[in-house]
Amino acid sequence: MIADFRKLILGLALIAGAAAVLLYSDLDSRRMEVQSKSRVLRLAIVQQISIPALDDGVTGALAALKERGYSEGDRIEVTKYNAQGDVSTGNAIAKNVTSSNFDLILSFSTVSLQTIANANRNATPPRRHVFGLVSDPYAVGVGVSRENHLSHPPYMTGVGSLAPVQDAFEMARRMQPGLKRVGLVWDPSEANSVVTTTLARKVCASRGITLVEANAENSTAISEATASVLGRGVQAIWVSPDLIASHGRELIISKARAAKVPVFTSIPTSGGSGALFELGANYVAIGKVEGNLAADVLDGRDPAGIPVENIMPITLNLNKLALKGLREKWTVPDEVVARANVVVDADGVHVNHPPAAVASASASIPGVPR
Repeated sequence: MIADFRKLILGLALIAGAAAVLLYSDLDSRRMEVQSKSRVLRLAIVQQISIPALDDGVTGALAALKERGYSEGDRIEVTKYNAQGDVSTGNAIAKNVTSSNFDLILSFSTVSLQTIANANRNATPPRRHVFGLVSDPYAVGVGVSRENHLSHPPYMTGVGSLAPVQDAFEMARRMQPGLKRVGLVWDPSEANSVVTTTLARKVCASRGITLVEANAENSTAISEATASVLGRGVQAIWVSPDLIASHGRELIISKARAAKVPVFTSIPTSGGSGALFELGANYVAIGKVEGNLAADVLDGRDPAGIPVENIMPITLNLNKLALKGLREKWTVPDEVVARANVVVDADGVHVNHPPAAVASASASIPGVPR
């Protein structure tokens, strides 16, 4: 009887001891959580080049982080990196940020996604990485599965934004039913540009349109490449989501205007441009999606559990002033004007309705609870 009583006392003592250990362990983890929330978190923002679309994306991401309580200079310390279009510089930046003590890396553009993903494979440990402003993350060799969007490196997640290329060419054809030849200046070394160019070739082939191409692998080649497509009798020029062409958009538009042909683009800008129309992503909104994903990760969500989805809040900007002096007659149907978010005409700039916005990542991505 006494032996049984001693065994009972011993068992109760062991249970009490185990409970104490668990409570202590939980206390320790809660202390670590408080310390994590109280300390300033280090974020790296990486973009490949300075163009309005990428700048808008960064603006949107920082705005979303601030709305979620991560204000720059308060809860987060932000270091910005810009490769200024140079691939070697981009690779050096990627090596630096993945080997430094950053709590999170945010990248903007396909090239920046690729350079950081490649550098992160050799980092110990790999840094958490959220990406955005990428045409097709499933096709650029960073380990994201097109079939299973939850299949990606566990430390990385983000969003893709494939441009509505077919819609852009269909709209151009509506404005000029006789459209048969469209010029394209692009950089074949950009994976995102390869994706959209391949798509454009298919769209054009199915509609009896010849895509007249010229390569420009750096900004200095833009002028010659634009002159090349103009010299081959194009009726319009399309500026795709190509970083080099986007950087040289003003030059392309200037040369096209001198040749009396319009430009249309799949890269809308918040400030507008001289293109006849811009039909593509609202990059501030996509930046906000990326910023909300970043806030989710900083809040403790595991990137491994966040699927990589394609998100495309579309914006249409029209510039009716670009109709003047064209070699051929282009017209803008009334229903297109009514659909446009922004219309520029002789009376000024008119905002028909604000561009569609995606306020939060979780609201936009199926299967991701808040």
